[in-house]
Amino acid sequence: MTAADPATLEAVRALVGDGHVATDRDTLVRYARDRLPFGIFKARSGGLPGTVPRAVVRPASAEEVAEVVRLAARDGHRIIPFGLGSGVLGGTTPLGGEVMLDLTRLDRLISLDEVNGLATVEAGMNGGAFEAALNARGWTSGHLPQSIHISTVGGWAACRGGGQASSRYGKIEDIVVGLKAVLPDGRPLVVRPVPRRSVGPSLIDLFVGSEGTLGIITELTLRIWRRPEVETGHVLAFPGLEAAWNAARRIMQAEIRPLVLRLYDPVESRERAAGLAEFDGHPVMGILMFSGTAALAAAERDAALSLAAEEGAVETGDAPYRHWQENRYLSYSAKWQEAGYFMDTIEVCAPWSALPALYARAREAALAICPGMHFGAHWSHAYADGSCQYMTIRLPPMPDAEGLALHARLWDAIEGITLEEGGTLAHHHGAGLFRNPYLRRELGTGLDVLQAIKDALDPDNRLNPGKLGLRPAPGAIEVRRG
Repeated sequence: MTAADPATLEAVRALVGDGHVATDRDTLVRYARDRLPFGIFKARSGGLPGTVPRAVVRPASAEEVAEVVRLAARDGHRIIPFGLGSGVLGGTTPLGGEVMLDLTRLDRLISLDEVNGLATVEAGMNGGAFEAALNARGWTSGHLPQSIHISTVGGWAACRGGGQASSRYGKIEDIVVGLKAVLPDGRPLVVRPVPRRSVGPSLIDLFVGSEGTLGIITELTLRIWRRPEVETGHVLAFPGLEAAWNAARRIMQAEIRPLVLRLYDPVESRERAAGLAEFDGHPVMGILMFSGTAALAAAERDAALSLAAEEGAVETGDAPYRHWQENRYLSYSAKWQEAGYFMDTIEVCAPWSALPALYARAREAALAICPGMHFGAHWSHAYADGSCQYMTIRLPPMPDAEGLALHARLWDAIEGITLEEGGTLAHHHGAGLFRNPYLRRELGTGLDVLQAIKDALDPDNRLNPGKLGLRPAPGAIEVRRG
């Protein structure tokens, strides 16, 4: 959809308004990447992770989305849905001059059902604005990712995301109860919100996590919760990682529902424990939050802290908790990336029984690849059967050829070890583009099933081709990571 396609361009401008179609170079470059660290590394030296899009289109309604999709299909253009670009796996990277469909004009809280505890919201609404609107009415979404102010509600669902309170409220797939989407041929799909259903496989699960490859989500109905009467935070010092993992597992298996349960390895604990004497000989930090009515929060707090004490934990001052609360929605990656470091994060998920070997092997492999690098990990998003392991890798400044090669080797090693130890490649960031090389190993025949569904719904491969390990479009560029 360029100046060479005047009829299509004119039709789209007539539909969404002339001010909501952009083809200028600056805008196209801005939409050419999300927050994928590899893309940031390429941009530092004037490159891009993929191509520039053909155009950026900003529809204002689901009907306009459907019509743009129909026009694009008619005239042979491919489309990538785009929210606020907060993804870190390249899920919106154009690989063959696709049209970027910016959904941020679909930004309304449509309804708040206080009887059934549901909120219906357009997919392009800013996550922070959504939470603030709920808070003003005495409710919370329960979905509080670090990226809440730079992401959209539709993006949460498209990437199957998780918020910082997932141990209590669940991940987004536990929260979405209904949705509307536009299929690749422009047809509308409606999944009505009901508490539970038994009418075949879950259509919601087909689209939550599909990253715009199977359809474009335009509206979501989500479970919401009353804002808690109280929230309390506690900092614990554990004698070692095994004790911390055991405490977390026992807490979750005791059916206690902490609002937050976070553990830090000794590397990340040292950064947070300065000046706290309790960490001498207890090098592992835990942060726990409890919420609800005063009675419920107190009961869960007492039960959880008792279990932690049985594993040798001691309670400390709450300065690390207060610091985390004040900075929980800030990203520290940008300052390192702007200083020339090759900094990235890799979040995986594994059973409790697998975590010790997964952590030890990942750390050993990373330091063998680059002995002087930073490797730290924390465990958040805890569940009865396991936890997310979130790793920060940071290579020092060096020439791009060397740094990108080491960066690719780190990803290959850590993702490979995760699969070998029985974990999953991703917990909440999604798969996007950057996890493509590993998806066959995790999904096996399941990847063929996804491709068959893609081929049935999108036979011309019009929506976000080449992501989630699915087939790229003809003529798409191949991204070389190393």
